[in-house]
Amino acid sequence: MDKGNLIIKLVKGFIIGASMLVPGASGGTMAIILGIYDDLIHAVSTLRQHFKENAILLGTYGCAGVIGILLFSRPMLAAITMWPKPTMFFFLGAILGSIPPLYRKVRTDRLKPINVVVAGLGALLGVSTRFLPAGVITLSDSFQMVSVLMLLFAGLIIAVALVLPGISASYILLMLGMYDITLVAIQDLNLLFLLPLAIGVVGGTLLTTEILGNAMEKHPQFTYMLIIGFMIGSLLEVFPGVPQGLDILYCLITFVAGLFIILRIGRNRTY
Repeated sequence: MDKGNLIIKLVKGFIIGASMLVPGASGGTMAIILGIYDDLIHAVSTLRQHFKENAILLGTYGCAGVIGILLFSRPMLAAITMWPKPTMFFFLGAILGSIPPLYRKVRTDRLKPINVVVAGLGALLGVSTRFLPAGVITLSDSFQMVSVLMLLFAGLIIAVALVLPGISASYILLMLGMYDITLVAIQDLNLLFLLPLAIGVVGGTLLTTEILGNAMEKHPQFTYMLIIGFMIGSLLEVFPGVPQGLDILYCLITFVAGLFIILRIGRNRTY
């Protein structure tokens, strides 16, 4: 791995990590936006066959992602707190901008009608996450009393959100009633809380990615159309409501900025 390529990988991993703690922002979607989603899925699904090469790739992105989470969680959450609608409209634009490059991947042959239906089902599944009841899992604020098994289970659920584009891991944390306590644990580096959660995430990611990797290889158009549907459905989850007053101008600017930046990246990307 040459130095320039390593820096690019570190920057992309850093960006993915920094974005993952923003409710509504999907790590899988961000990986698609940056053009590394397929590489990550392939590396995880073939980890045992080419362990050294894939471990280096995943370790590079993973370490950079962790640094991004640690360094940028507070500033990004501050942006969500101070400018919630303009920030979320930026993500809306970014998600929409990432769909055309992804769609070009499924048009290698004729688009089958059944896969259009699949995209619709994916969109419905994406929308349905908005209506899941909050607080499905309630955790104690005392980290010493947290159930390890509960954290492992929560990690498995979060792993699915990490792998599938359009599903926000932070939103899943909110749904499980774990968002605030997880942020506190990250900021305090509370390993008693983070280690069981991380083990569940890693195990769930390996399982989910192997299934998704096989689906991409055997049924690429079906799988990508399902992913596109998820992303379209996730737009409702990200949409923060209709802006008022000057927020209309700010949201329009951030939306166009997010759309333009990602379309530009997608135009210059080689698949």
